[in-house]
Amino acid sequence: MSKSNTVKQIFQLLLERKAWWLAPMVVVFLLIGLLLVASSGSSLSPFIYALF
Repeated sequence: MSKSNTVKQIFQLLLERKAWWLAPMVVVFLLIGLLLVASSGSSLSPFIYALF
């Protein structure tokens, strides 16, 4: 199972169950994950780690 398939299934579950209150939480988790992946090998990592 690919990662994009998992994300797609999560959003389908949100739409089917009408769990709109979970959508902001999922979006925040995805953004934090993208931020960590994007900054893992860059010169910005000391500044991003200072935020947390």
